[in-house]
Amino acid sequence: MPIEISNKKVFSLSEVTASIERTIEARYKSAFWMTAEMNKLNYYKHSGHCYPDLIERNNEKVIAQVRATLWKGDFQNINRKFLTVLKEPLKDGIKILLLAKISFDALHGLSIQILDIDPGYTLGDLEKEKQDTIKRLQTEHVFNTNKSIALPLLPQRIAIISVETSKGYADFLQVIKTNSWNYKFFFMLLPSLLQGDKAAQNIISQLNRIKKVKQHFDAVAIIRGGGGDVGLSCYNNYNLAKTIAEFPLPVLTGIGHSTNETVSEMIAHTNAITPTKLAEFLIQKFHNVSVPVKNAEKYIAVHAKQILDYATQQLLAELKLFKSVTENMVTNGKYRIAECIGELQQHSEAILLKQHREIKHKSIIIIKDSNNYVMHKRVQLTQAASAVQYSLPRIFKQERIGLKHIEEKIQVMHPENILKRGFSITTLNGKLVQQIKNIKAGDLLQTKIYSGIITSEVITTKKNSDE
Repeated sequence: MPIEISNKKVFSLSEVTASIERTIEARYKSAFWMTAEMNKLNYYKHSGHCYPDLIERNNEKVIAQVRATLWKGDFQNINRKFLTVLKEPLKDGIKILLLAKISFDALHGLSIQILDIDPGYTLGDLEKEKQDTIKRLQTEHVFNTNKSIALPLLPQRIAIISVETSKGYADFLQVIKTNSWNYKFFFMLLPSLLQGDKAAQNIISQLNRIKKVKQHFDAVAIIRGGGGDVGLSCYNNYNLAKTIAEFPLPVLTGIGHSTNETVSEMIAHTNAITPTKLAEFLIQKFHNVSVPVKNAEKYIAVHAKQILDYATQQLLAELKLFKSVTENMVTNGKYRIAECIGELQQHSEAILLKQHREIKHKSIIIIKDSNNYVMHKRVQLTQAASAVQYSLPRIFKQERIGLKHIEEKIQVMHPENILKRGFSITTLNGKLVQQIKNIKAGDLLQTKIYSGIITSEVITTKKNSDE
């Protein structure tokens, strides 16, 4: 009961919490269905209980939030239903329709206990997310972009996004390595999560790595298997689907299920459903080239043999004809050569006789002309000898006069004769003085004249005005 304190009606905390408890029990007498987004499941392995964070958003803004309770037994029942209907476990980030019971405890406060969750509602929401992703990709005109990329005739270099321990990856390699035709492939494995909340971002990261070295690959294969149809909702993720759609290489999928196609499979270049089917698809691509090539080899071999056989027959026939023609030509040639020899003998005798006569005639002319020539030259030599004998005394006289004139000039130019005419030679330190610029006051000069040598000291020097 409340008490009076300073004319105020005062309640205790237990009275208030008891009142709240009675009010909630009166208002929420039975369980009821409500919708919310499971922001975090908060599952605790040691106890098996969950304490989900439930929220409601309006335009991405959280407008309500509460912590709920999901006991171990209820969680196990609900999770089994989700795996059966959605092929997905109960997880973070999904919208749910839940059967709730509200209670209030004086010590623990308000509590929403989850008794059941309808997986059909979540399935519809996931389907809506899938359809929204499809519509968005179509609006952006990228839904068929990856399909439009040409897959190489022989897709031999494959980048594989999978996990080494995946059964699907093992099945894929087994089919490839044991193919009957021994077709060779090059694979590079880029490990990634293949299902669950983080799978989409993991796969996107590996695709971005491949894009940086795209020139080294012909295609990308996303391979998942061994997990049944569970955990496929990540392949409806918009970001993953868009990355695949806009990827510069053909993307091939074999994610191992037989139910509804995911968006990633829809927009991929080729969806082979299972890893085994994907391996068979790649082998068939090689086979599609190999079979025509082998057939062409057989066709070429057969037709080449036919052509060679026909050419051989033609050659033999032409050789036979050639032999006959050449034999006739040789026979005719022999007859013609014999005729030519006879004609040549007749003509050569006539020609030799004619040439003999001409040679004899020319010999007579040459002898006659040579005698006349020798006689003429003898007369010319006699005349030249007489002329030389007449001219020699005169030539010798002229040369003696010239030599005497040269001797007189040499005598005039002799240094002593030059000094006699009043000229002198001046030296400084034994070197001939030619330029006044080399002389300075105090220098001792030696001047040679006809009668001796004069030594003088330079007082001053004066240059000519034209220097």
